[in-house]
Amino acid sequence: MNRNDLRRADINLLVVFETMMHEQNVSRVGEKLFLGQPAVSAALGRLRHLFDDPLFIRTGRVMEPTSRAQEIFSNLTPALDSIAAALGKCQTFDPTTSEATFHIGLSDDVEYALLPTLLRCLRVDAPNIRLVVRRADQWQLPQLLASGEISLGISHALQLPANARSKHLRSIRPMLLRADSQVGALTLEEFCRRPHAVVSSMGNVIENADRALHSLGRQRKVVLAVPQFSALPMLLEGSSMIAIVPEYVAQAMSGSGGLRAEAVPVVLPQQELSMVWRGAAHSDPGERWLRSRCSALLGAQPEELARQNMSSCIVAAAA
Repeated sequence: MNRNDLRRADINLLVVFETMMHEQNVSRVGEKLFLGQPAVSAALGRLRHLFDDPLFIRTGRVMEPTSRAQEIFSNLTPALDSIAAALGKCQTFDPTTSEATFHIGLSDDVEYALLPTLLRCLRVDAPNIRLVVRRADQWQLPQLLASGEISLGISHALQLPANARSKHLRSIRPMLLRADSQVGALTLEEFCRRPHAVVSSMGNVIENADRALHSLGRQRKVVLAVPQFSALPMLLEGSSMIAIVPEYVAQAMSGSGGLRAEAVPVVLPQQELSMVWRGAAHSDPGERWLRSRCSALLGAQPEELARQNMSSCIVAAAA
């Protein structure tokens, strides 16, 4: 195909093709692209005619790509990224009037403790935009970015797609959360004796605290593992259970149900909270604006976060 033949191509068809390569299911492609099943089927028919290949063969409930489809996909993804970047540079973005929709992925701790702060300021700075938030831990985040389901993610990320960009936001300092009335900080002996609750989306009960205690010849007693942070205040209230959480989660929960935070009586490694985004969205004006807001608000330490939240929103509201 030469460049004159590009007049026969439709970018919308290529987006359907890329989505089908990820989803391999007509119904899910329709849901993701807000298209009816007949429209997706019609698009696939046009794609088959364009490339003179079946592209996808039904195998049970899955549409399995042909070798030709795999070849096209390997060349198409970077091309679509380049087109999106080129179009983004030609656009302007005014947050006060924009009605854009942003698809973002947040880990559970960020969603619980930092999303409300971000959302309050966005409601002032950009009242008409819409956020679609996906739960994205460090294992889900790479796939959600690679598939285009999100353009931006905030988590303690591990492996990222080759074309992804990243920025360090802050160190995640562990804090101890408790709801009992005992005066004073817990000693290491009390810390090991108390029942512990852990938050793990995968149901893991062995964490950095266990490894640190093992090196000291000690161990703790984990009695509960829950999948999300929002359950902790109710579970700790009126009990002797304790939990280790990021400092921004501890700050958000302190005062709820008599919860209070203090230093953990054992040295623990600090994880890093990162913001990651698709390479195709790097130059998009709207995405750049959203990243700047996330970086300014979520990159602050707890005390700075509260001050920035109040001052930025008040200034914006006055304007």
